[in-house]
Amino acid sequence: MKAGWAWFRGRSKAAIVMAAFAVVATVGSALVVFEAATVAHLDGPAGQQPTRVYARPYVLYVGMPVDREYLEAYLDRLGYVTAGNSDVGPGEYRLRSRAFVIGRRHFRHHERVSRGGRLVVRLGSGGRISRLEDADGQELAHVALEPELIGSLAGQSDKDRVPVFLSDVPSHLVDAILTIEDQRFFDHKGLDLKRIAAAMLANVRAGRVVQGGSTLTQQLAKNLYLSPRRTLIRKVREAVMALVLESRHSKEEILEAYLNEVYLGQNGGMAIHGVGRASQHYFGKDVSRLDLVESALLAALIRGPSLYSPYRWPDAAKARRDLVLNRMLARGVISEDAYLRALEGSIVVRRAHRPARSARYFFDFLQSRLRSEFGGDVAPGAGLAVFTSLDMRLQRLAEEAVRAGFAQLESRYPELVQEDAALQAALVALDPRTGDILAFVGGRDYGESQFNRASSARRQPGSAFKPIVALAALSAGGWGENEDERPFTLASVLEDERLVVATPAGPWEPVNYDRRFRGRVTVRDALERSLNVPFARLGMAVGPPRIVEVARDLGVESPLYPVPSLALGSSEVSLLELTRAYGVLAAGGFRADLRPILAVLDREGKVRDQSQGQGVRVFDQAESYLVTSALRGAVERGTGQALRALGYHGEVAAKSGTTNDFRDGWFIGYTPTLAIGVWVGFDDGRSIGLPGARVALPIFTRFLAGAAGAYGNRGPYGNSGFSYPPGLDMVEVDPRTGLRAGPGCRGQRELFLPGTAPEESCSPLWLLRRGWRDVDPALRDELARWRDVLLRRLEREVRSGGNRNRPP
Repeated sequence: MKAGWAWFRGRSKAAIVMAAFAVVATVGSALVVFEAATVAHLDGPAGQQPTRVYARPYVLYVGMPVDREYLEAYLDRLGYVTAGNSDVGPGEYRLRSRAFVIGRRHFRHHERVSRGGRLVVRLGSGGRISRLEDADGQELAHVALEPELIGSLAGQSDKDRVPVFLSDVPSHLVDAILTIEDQRFFDHKGLDLKRIAAAMLANVRAGRVVQGGSTLTQQLAKNLYLSPRRTLIRKVREAVMALVLESRHSKEEILEAYLNEVYLGQNGGMAIHGVGRASQHYFGKDVSRLDLVESALLAALIRGPSLYSPYRWPDAAKARRDLVLNRMLARGVISEDAYLRALEGSIVVRRAHRPARSARYFFDFLQSRLRSEFGGDVAPGAGLAVFTSLDMRLQRLAEEAVRAGFAQLESRYPELVQEDAALQAALVALDPRTGDILAFVGGRDYGESQFNRASSARRQPGSAFKPIVALAALSAGGWGENEDERPFTLASVLEDERLVVATPAGPWEPVNYDRRFRGRVTVRDALERSLNVPFARLGMAVGPPRIVEVARDLGVESPLYPVPSLALGSSEVSLLELTRAYGVLAAGGFRADLRPILAVLDREGKVRDQSQGQGVRVFDQAESYLVTSALRGAVERGTGQALRALGYHGEVAAKSGTTNDFRDGWFIGYTPTLAIGVWVGFDDGRSIGLPGARVALPIFTRFLAGAAGAYGNRGPYGNSGFSYPPGLDMVEVDPRTGLRAGPGCRGQRELFLPGTAPEESCSPLWLLRRGWRDVDPALRDELARWRDVLLRRLEREVRSGGNRNRPP
């Protein structure tokens, strides 16, 4: 104090005036900043809110098989609880043997607004839905349940809020809060001197702080701009700000801002602010639908959400709630009958709807897509709702398939368990018709590694790239400009014998996986049996630039190098883009735009952005079906045969892939409704020592069987098989020659584009004209057999007196 007076005595009047002016200016500017920031909170229910990201809703429809355990788990994750009696309210359910009763809650979605209400799901034979009924008994064709929350984008704030208007808040909630926190709110001017004096007296008597004297206006100022530390300076600032608020804004504006700002608990790492979000968190309902008991509990939580948490301390929560009710009775805002009925009510809260622990890799992928597609229009903290294409049932199936695959692999092959690196996997599932990403697993454990192997990692696909080469050869653009040049077909014969190609990097000599040669094989056989040498010849005949062109048409965006080894998958691609390429084949040549985001809704529930599921046809249906036919054969007769042994018996087209030294294992395939890709390997590229059919195929099979049933005909992604497109000819051909079947040449049915089937027929005379050197050993044996037959026939004719002038 003396030092302060000494400073003044040693200064001129001008210096003192300047110092005073600086203090006033600083305080004034602080109040201006405070006022400007406050406007955002008092001009309406604003402030930062998390942008919430949801999966697609779970849709129930008549005829759908229902898994009781899954439905119960789904409702449990949403925070629904089992109803205590036959009266099923919002956020409750009862599951009986022949009927499910669900009290749906209100929710908004980009395709519909559900008002909630009672839903009855009746089951028929086989556990399928026979009838859906609303609360009035009206029959429904289908019903959407709430979508699961995947995660939240909170921006710079960790506050989770759902803003409300004062008119939305029931009067008994306002009365409960004012009764316990500030009974003279509408009478004071920001400070309640009587309450402050009473609190000081109570604290002095107790020797500690037992009572607070802050008004709602002071609490609002503290919550918005001040630290929670109890210091004299903070209390002074709080009082000044409260006076400013009261002088500039109405009581209704201040009360509305308080209701949207008050802290009411935690949901994981997010702080719950405001009665709008708290009513959803604790009771699973909109704030406008709270009853007196629930309102009293929310008011009770304000003093200490952790001290009176109904989840952890239900007895303490009930005691504090009853105190609120008692004060409301004493104040006369509720009747004695209402008070007694409310006291009988037990503490009933819903389990919180926490973000799904799965789909973390998809959530990361989605954030990058939001930034690239919408920029600043979809910002964290903007309070939007992002509805995605993710199907949480398939997502959990995918994660379980990966976990089970690891357990099986590492149990059977202990050498795969490395101390310094973990075996990794990724799985992607798409709807080829719409481009929707249905399931997305980017690694073994998100907690250990956040690197996304589904979309960010690029690895050599090996033989999984061969269908792209086949499409390049079989489609019209791969026939060359020479009209006389014979187009490639599935029956075209390729040489499977040693091949050495001169390249700038030195000689390149492809080999088959078993290092054997098979002579002459057809394009179909080479694809079904994944033969490298014939496909290397096919790739060079078509030309690497043509292969790159087709890959681009299929949606592959990674750098592709037009070298001979491209045909065997030497250029690196991501699992997501290769799965999408297979999806184009599944959709009959239609390339759908990838669609992870279905729609974005603003704070008022209005559609802000919505994807229409666009795409473009890049190949003819008949051209695509030729490759599909061969990939179906790969499952029946080729490298994908184990899929049947592992329990999937529906129609599927698929291909395995293995890179040099067994560094990567792939298995990519599709049905008409699902395109699925699986990759297995180590991040550092060390060898796994096993082919893709051994490491990735079991994961693929487990997921596909779970998604569509063992026979591929169950659930929304079941199907009746591939449709045979128009514009294809079926001709019997001799697979050894590629010619039409004829006398002495056995035939197999093969598919051809119009005008591409061979015109010449195979016969013994044709084989004779070709000569011995131009045919493989099997053909030579066949030719020798026919030579012996002809000689014996001629000998019989000579002996029987036939025409002796006929040449031998």
